[in-house]
Amino acid sequence: MFYRKMGEIPHKRHTMFKKEDGTLYREQVMGTKGFSGTQSILYHHHMPTEIAKVELLGKYIPPYEDQESLKHRHFLTDQIKKSGNAVQGREYILGNDDLLIATANINEVMDDYYRNSDGDEMFYIHYGSGVFETMFGTITYRPGDYVVIPIGTIYRVIPSEDEVTKALIVESFSQITTPRRYRNEYGQLLEHSPFCERDIRGPEKLITYADKGEFQVVTKSRGYLHSHVVNHHPLDVVGWDGYLYTWAFNIEDFEPITGRVHQPPPVHQTFEGHNFVVCSFVPRLYDYHPEAIPAPYYHSNVNSDELLYYVEGNFMSRKGIKEGSITLHPSGIPHGPHPGKTEASIGKKETLELAVMIDTFKPLKTFKSTEEYEDKQYMYTWIEK
Repeated sequence: MFYRKMGEIPHKRHTMFKKEDGTLYREQVMGTKGFSGTQSILYHHHMPTEIAKVELLGKYIPPYEDQESLKHRHFLTDQIKKSGNAVQGREYILGNDDLLIATANINEVMDDYYRNSDGDEMFYIHYGSGVFETMFGTITYRPGDYVVIPIGTIYRVIPSEDEVTKALIVESFSQITTPRRYRNEYGQLLEHSPFCERDIRGPEKLITYADKGEFQVVTKSRGYLHSHVVNHHPLDVVGWDGYLYTWAFNIEDFEPITGRVHQPPPVHQTFEGHNFVVCSFVPRLYDYHPEAIPAPYYHSNVNSDELLYYVEGNFMSRKGIKEGSITLHPSGIPHGPHPGKTEASIGKKETLELAVMIDTFKPLKTFKSTEEYEDKQYMYTWIEK
């Protein structure tokens, strides 16, 4: 990311920064990879270490299913009834040692605050609107927003009143960044990148609370949820600067890369983490070679699992897919267009599809609860009748 500053900070880091009554604001260096990664420096009214009570709440990762036969899978997330706030409302679908993938129907405000101390989080907002209230400031969200929350960030989600927010959530055990191949040696996004820094939104407003009292921060770490009760409001930051903060990018600002013949999935890449990438399939012109076949060719994922979350439109290579569907095409067997879809794509000029793809470079495991909303016949939908 690039440098940002919000609120009030002293002229020099690690020097005295006093309040009007002569007492010190409390400086916190928050960074990744020890002291060699991206970092920001925050200034608090109170000591961030001032904790009155600690409690273990329990495990947060549900059980995985037993090993199944290798097959393509289809999960109908519109059938998930679970709802609640942005933490309790999560339905975990797939995961491995690098990331967890969930959806959430968010219809409640988080009473407490929350931080993921295992890694970054990324929300893709399918529908709904509201606000992320974070220690770096507030970010207003709307449909199509990717919202990235750095590891250790205290936040809560406030959906708009009388409105449900549907989100696809990636809980990464590593930092989520823009693709390395689209950045120069200084970290700036290059001219051939499908988006640039101008498209990225940081926090809009820094709201500071100096209140004393008991506030709970639920902390996710080491596979468990922990309760930390602090003696002051957790969003007591008066200013910060640096390269680590909450940010958002809307899928509408992704400029698709097209060609004379079919382009491979990496041209759609938007983000990356350790052992996974996130891609955006957006409305775009099809290939313009006179004999081009716009539908993708059949291909084998020999090193990665491919997950697609379908947002809207008629995905040109699939049948029987609904908005909110998740398909998983695992490594080890080939996949490609459904019968008739290759021929039907010839001569088409554009697609209006919208989807998010996650490719992982370690196999994904499926959570047991998915049996309630899985299309068990999906593997056999390539049989020509």
